[in-house]
Amino acid sequence: MDCQLTPQSGPKLAKFLFSILFAFVPLSAQSAPAAELWPKWEASDESSKASVDHSHWQQILDRYLQASGDPEVTRFDYAKVTAEDKALLREYLTQLQATPILAFNRAEQFAYWVNLYNAATVNLILNRYPVESIRDIKFGFFSFGPWNEKLLKVEGEDLSLNDIEHRILRPIWKDNRIHYAINCASVGCPNLATKAYTPANSQQLLQQGAIDYVNHPRGVEVLEDELVLSSIYDWYQVDFGGNEEGVVQHLLKYAKPDLVRRLSGHSGDIDYRYDWSLNSP
Repeated sequence: MDCQLTPQSGPKLAKFLFSILFAFVPLSAQSAPAAELWPKWEASDESSKASVDHSHWQQILDRYLQASGDPEVTRFDYAKVTAEDKALLREYLTQLQATPILAFNRAEQFAYWVNLYNAATVNLILNRYPVESIRDIKFGFFSFGPWNEKLLKVEGEDLSLNDIEHRILRPIWKDNRIHYAINCASVGCPNLATKAYTPANSQQLLQQGAIDYVNHPRGVEVLEDELVLSSIYDWYQVDFGGNEEGVVQHLLKYAKPDLVRRLSGHSGDIDYRYDWSLNSP
């Protein structure tokens, strides 16, 4: 086989090599998806009193999600999930996908989308377990994890995890605490909540999720000459005030008194980190 390079092969080769390099560039060096509304999902029926049943998801959380520490940290025991409970989770996801969610009120919709995202992520890990990181799950050679794959179908539309986060949740609700609600199955991620989201508990869970994450070292760590933050505050800085000063002001809203004191007195550099290891015990 003739492998000789020609002048014409140069641009093609460069493009190919760039693609390979880009595939291994960490997410912190890439642009995070912007919040770009998918208009279809703005529809709701605020007069609706109907509710979505999340009891199956709660059963899964009760059996396999472990919580410990102060601030609380949760870990999901993927290794112990039985075949019966894997089937229960698939049944729950089938139920959600068959739900005409546009006919529900906005509060029900919020809980629905958060639970759907989290349950689909757990199901994705279980389907590929054992894996060391969700980033190891790829649907193409150049894919960075599974987030763009169309895993779900709702109201006739194929949806990816990125669709739910960046085209539905972020642009419709415009609440930066959403980043503390959805879980990417990683140690560096905010907690997977121990309770299924419902209209009655969503605000409390969002608030507690922010408090637990901000006051844990994986979210915020103040060193002598450096402030080390989760990369979430770098990737989605636009949601946290648009600059590092805005990020710090956001953190101060949820920081406990000792952290408030240390953040207020910090004047050094800010660095970012993220642990993509699987959030298993």
